[in-house]
Amino acid sequence: MTVRLGIAEAAAALAKTSDTPRLDAELLMAGLLGVSRGEMLLRRMDTAMPPGMVHLVRRRLAHEPVAYILGEANFRGLTLQVSPAVLIPRGDSETVVEAALEAKPGARRILDCGTGSGALLLALLAELSEATGVGIDASPGAVSNAQSNASLLGLSDRVQIELADWREPSWRDGLGRFDLIVANPPYVEDGAPLDPTVRDHEPAAALFAGPDGLTAYRALVPQLGALLEPGGIAVLEIGHTQAKAVTALATGANMAATLRRDLAGRPRALVLSIKAWQTPPR
Repeated sequence: MTVRLGIAEAAAALAKTSDTPRLDAELLMAGLLGVSRGEMLLRRMDTAMPPGMVHLVRRRLAHEPVAYILGEANFRGLTLQVSPAVLIPRGDSETVVEAALEAKPGARRILDCGTGSGALLLALLAELSEATGVGIDASPGAVSNAQSNASLLGLSDRVQIELADWREPSWRDGLGRFDLIVANPPYVEDGAPLDPTVRDHEPAAALFAGPDGLTAYRALVPQLGALLEPGGIAVLEIGHTQAKAVTALATGANMAATLRRDLAGRPRALVLSIKAWQTPPR
């Protein structure tokens, strides 16, 4: 069987469970071949299909995300290793990076709270060649994943990935201050209906945040002032219905908030800055 026919058969099977069956089939086939999707479409469609495609399709039919099957995902032009220990980086989160670069183009020291795969932090460091960064996560698996990505991207000398939980009282000890903080905290309501690709495979601790999805913001936002240098900013990803609630939390923490929307026009990030600088408590 040729690659072309194998993709067609896989796409037909995946139509039962996927909204993007043809794309899924192409990505799985390219991964099996060990080439990029573009290379496959241009030069490999009429070559013999290697063994193993049936197994990959069965995994996808069980709603396992393509990124986990392949072990990698793309984010702002970077190829990142991903595992079930971390959320799969999504295009919507690029809004956080873009807002951070616009608001603090000269950032020299960056903190990523809940770094996961390291996507936000590593994307920023890839563009800010003079910057260094610290990524923290409460998951040992995520810490290992982010460290691997930093190494693969040649950024290990400019980044520290540490095990830390912002719910613990001493998590800030020794971190110092930063002129840019980014975070994509969990913000899904506990009872929210999710596609089984997400619900059954991505880490619940990185998704769910209490009955209203605001638990992580309540814990993190009041602590940002103690981590920011004078003139520093924080950029937080939010759910599309949460701008008002998270802005209120920021106001209560003496911070002003500016909303940023994603490419679909949905509220996606808040840029936070101290309203009137006072030396915050450590």
